Formats: sequence, C-alpha cells, structure tokens
Amino acid sequence: MTYLRLLPLLALMTIAACETIEGAGRDLNTAGDVITQESQQAQSGY
Repeated sequence: MTYLRLLPLLALMTIAACETIEGAGRDLNTAGDVITQESQQAQSGY
C-alpha cells in the first residue's frame, strides 16, 4: 500500500530526471560543436 502512495512521486522524479539529462546532453553537444569549430579555425590559421 505504501508503494502505491509513492508511485506518483517516483513518476514525477523520473520525468524530471529525464529532462535534466536531456538538457545536459544538449549542453555537451553544443560545447563539442564549439570546440570543433575553434579547432578547425586554429588549424586553418584564422
């Protein structure tokens, strides 16, 4: 019975965690793109 009371809370926490992880993944992807662009510019002499 206690588990049924905690189920909605666990579901909300899971959804929030997915959003946080997705946002972190986007941030890391953007950082990787910037590093790639900067390294290409450095190699080409700009």
